[in-house]
Parts: sequence; C-alpha cells; structure tokens
Amino acid sequence: MSGVVGFQEVTDTASDLNAQSFLVNQIIGRLATTALVKVLSVTNSGGVEAVGFVDVQPMVHQVDGTGNPTPHGRITNIPYFRLQGGSDAIILDPKVGDIGICVFCSRDISQIKRSKAPGAPASRRRYGWGDGLYVGGVLNGVPEQYVRFSSAGIEVKTTSNLVINAQNATLDAAGNLGVKGEVTAKVGAGQVTLTQHRQTGVQTGAGTSGPPQAGT
Repeated sequence: MSGVVGFQEVTDTASDLNAQSFLVNQIIGRLATTALVKVLSVTNSGGVEAVGFVDVQPMVHQVDGTGNPTPHGRITNIPYFRLQGGSDAIILDPKVGDIGICVFCSRDISQIKRSKAPGAPASRRRYGWGDGLYVGGVLNGVPEQYVRFSSAGIEVKTTSNLVINAQNATLDAAGNLGVKGEVTAKVGAGQVTLTQHRQTGVQTGAGTSGPPQAGT
C-alpha cells in the first residue's frame, strides 16, 4: 500500500539471523506484560463489600512505523488488588483518574473471574490485554487523607470523621492524651461529657478538691 511504513529496516533482511530476530521481536511486541494505566471507572466506592473491578487505559500510546501515536482503547472488568486475609481487610478502593500498575496473566483468566474457583482457561489466549490485574497506584498526587509512618511516629489524618467500631477499645498510652473537642461517655441517652458533667449531693465549700483518685 502506498504511504504505509512498517517497522522492518534494511538491516533486518541482511541475513537469516536478522530476519528471524525481527520476526521474534514482532511477536514479543504483541505480548501484554506490565503497563502504566489510568483508572477510568470503578465498581466500588469505599463500601463494605467484596473486592471489585476497574476499567483502565494504558498510558503509553501505540506507535506506528512513522512514529505516529495512537491511544490504546479501554480495557474493562479488571480485578484490582486489596490487602486482605480471609475476612480481614483494608478497604481502599481505587479512584477514577488514579495512575497505577496493571500486570497481565499468561493465560485467559475470564472463567476464574466469574467462578472464583480453579479451572481451565476459557480460551487459548495468552498474555492478552483482557487478562489484567490492577495492583495499585503510582505517580499520583499529594494525599489529603492518610496514615503516615515517619521517625516522629504514626499520624492518621482525615478530612471528615474518624470512626472506630469495636466491641471493646483500649488506648494504652504512656504519655499524655490531648483532645481539642469534647469527650463524651455513653453517647446517646444518659451521656456524660468531660467538661460539662455535674455531681449531685455535693455541698459547696471554700477549699479545692484533690486530683482524681483511682476507683472514684
């Protein structure tokens, strides 16, 4: 075809070895291995539910023989990684616009994605773009909510509410506990606040009470 430029160069036909090398490189170039991708959509949004799927787009464009770039299409229904063991997990779902790593399996995993059980591949496809796994974010911006580990200790920052839901909770601190807001015990009916609670049956006197005592 007139005006069509391929990837073969003059040296690729100079010997049988060069011709075979060109052929092998062209085959290798069709294999999906690892790619930087952008998240286009996510099935989950932070809810307590099973791990979900993302749609992604590879960020490095395809290039033809003359160097003209063409963006990749959308890759759909890609399982994403969650740090989970049994029923214990850290729920941190990807967000639209995240940049992350997608790795591609050597065999068709479509049947496994549906059944979540061992089984034969649904086709003879190998190293295909549709058999990807999104394993996390890279090259992203400054977070607004985070758990930060540093030489100064551990810091938890949230732009909204911090809720700890437990049967019992113990705060074991050798130092001081500082709270800028009110401290409330037994939230709801009969609640008592640290700064506003009152004791009944107490007579006003001129002296100053001592510090709190254990068991009182």
